[in-house]
Amino acid sequence: MALTPVVVALNAAGAPIARRIAVALDCPLHGRAGRTGAEITFPDALVHVRDLFAAGHPVIGVCAAGILIRAVAPILTDKRMEPPVLSVSDDGRVVVPLLGGHRGANRLARRVAEVLGGTAAVTTAGDVALGVALDEPPPGYALANPEDAKPVMAALLSGGGARMTGEALFDLPPGDAVEIVVTDAPETGGPDRLVYHPMRHVLGVGCARDAAPEELWQNACAVLDAAGIAPGAIAAIATLDLKLDEPAMNALARRLDRPLRAFTAAELAGIAVPNPSEVVRAEVGTSSVAEAAALASTGGGLVVPKRKTANTTAALARAAEPIAVPKGRARGRVSVVGIGPGQSGWRTPEASRLVAEAEELVGYGLYIDLLGPLAAGKPRADFPLGGEEARCRYALERAAEGRNVALVCSGDAGIYAMGALVFEVLERGDLSDAARRVEIVCTPGVSALQAAAARAGAPLGHDFCAISLSDLLTPRDDILRRLRAAAEGDFVIAFYNPVSKRRRTLLAEARDTLLRHRPADTPVLLAASLGRPEEMIRYRRLDALDVEEVDMLTVVLVGSSQSRLMPTGDGPRMYTPRGYARKMTGGDLAGAVE
Repeated sequence: MALTPVVVALNAAGAPIARRIAVALDCPLHGRAGRTGAEITFPDALVHVRDLFAAGHPVIGVCAAGILIRAVAPILTDKRMEPPVLSVSDDGRVVVPLLGGHRGANRLARRVAEVLGGTAAVTTAGDVALGVALDEPPPGYALANPEDAKPVMAALLSGGGARMTGEALFDLPPGDAVEIVVTDAPETGGPDRLVYHPMRHVLGVGCARDAAPEELWQNACAVLDAAGIAPGAIAAIATLDLKLDEPAMNALARRLDRPLRAFTAAELAGIAVPNPSEVVRAEVGTSSVAEAAALASTGGGLVVPKRKTANTTAALARAAEPIAVPKGRARGRVSVVGIGPGQSGWRTPEASRLVAEAEELVGYGLYIDLLGPLAAGKPRADFPLGGEEARCRYALERAAEGRNVALVCSGDAGIYAMGALVFEVLERGDLSDAARRVEIVCTPGVSALQAAAARAGAPLGHDFCAISLSDLLTPRDDILRRLRAAAEGDFVIAFYNPVSKRRRTLLAEARDTLLRHRPADTPVLLAASLGRPEEMIRYRRLDALDVEEVDMLTVVLVGSSQSRLMPTGDGPRMYTPRGYARKMTGGDLAGAVE
């Protein structure tokens, strides 16, 4: 999905211009803390711009171009996927699109220049010479062969002209050097021929429960073939809301790279269709799914009536104009996001992107706060500690309404966090029907275990395990049994939830149990508030581990009998050798020929 641009101001001189842009474009203004009057602030410009860019936000920086370039340079990848980055002078006279010409940067630069009465310094050859970007068609149109846009543009820039077939989508000099084709039909493009499809058609589909994706795909292809319509001319896939979680439906949408949209039975039941079915009405509450959904999406007429296979139906309808924003409700999504320990540099680009795409954030308030400016301006639902199940239910039910919701967790969402609970709540079955059909996306994060280990050195170099000492969810006897097994197995152990205000004894019991199996001087790492300004790293001997030094924000990492604490010029470092010395002298590599 296209994300909202963010205007970034770095100093007081550029702040008024930045605010004018933000107001005109109705987008958020972020400002350097202590230097601007922006409501949303950040401490480090390079990190902040990089985070916004990685999340997919177009960035309009009222600052020197070099600052923006240095910020995003380390993460540049595919120019066809990168969001626009614009540099605006402090006085607003010059707007320079630096990146994202393939994603609307030039158009955005002209819009900003118009607002400011300045000049858009567009340098893309096609835009400069011809005033068009051939790989950026207008909304509602799709370019079938984007890989050929470069040679076609090169031919035009060399003085050649274009022959228009179908609608005149661009104003280009006439000639025969290249051909620009605008058509609903399947056409083959090439280095001298670009094919554009107006997305006027919607494919309405239905299927039996757990129908084979290939069967629906073949039916859809047969409908398109019968109509002579190219897949690129499809604006959306439409169906009944009860079918939003069908694998066949979602596979079809992914394969066509088009959005899946749905309507309720009541919405579809009021639409007259040529092939109603009383059997279907008795089953789902409407006499038509494929035909009615296609008609509801387009407001037009059927091109191909319902075509049936053993387990699927498909129909095609055409709208009067290209469809830029499809009708119907999207399948809701819950992104279970682990944001790491809190430092933005330890947050994965995928996590940032899912947060940026989300329409609402749900989670423990502190965790949402740790997102900083990335969360600013978004609707949020804060839940207290202890409200974990309520968080999951709320996120699922909001997604059931078609929303894109991010369930925000610290660390890795699948490690002692909300990931498992989301699926547990889903499996119980006491949610609304719509909530059970939402999409669940899980993304990894940097766990406290990983962050602590990185700060220490390499204590997880050999076998390790993690044990939560909280007996709120796990019976105390089970915790002690696992602790004894880990002690006997000589694992490096990361203790999560080591203590709380009322629970102070299990960590001491763990220490005493471990002392029966490993040396008294076994190194122990106490890591608190990792990645935050108040971060604290301390080392202790196992026999000197004091429960009073530990709080609920501390990760306790106890070495195995082989773990070492060695002095370095940067302070002590903890590591656990894996056995490479043994391997070289008498193990697998002994006697290997160089």
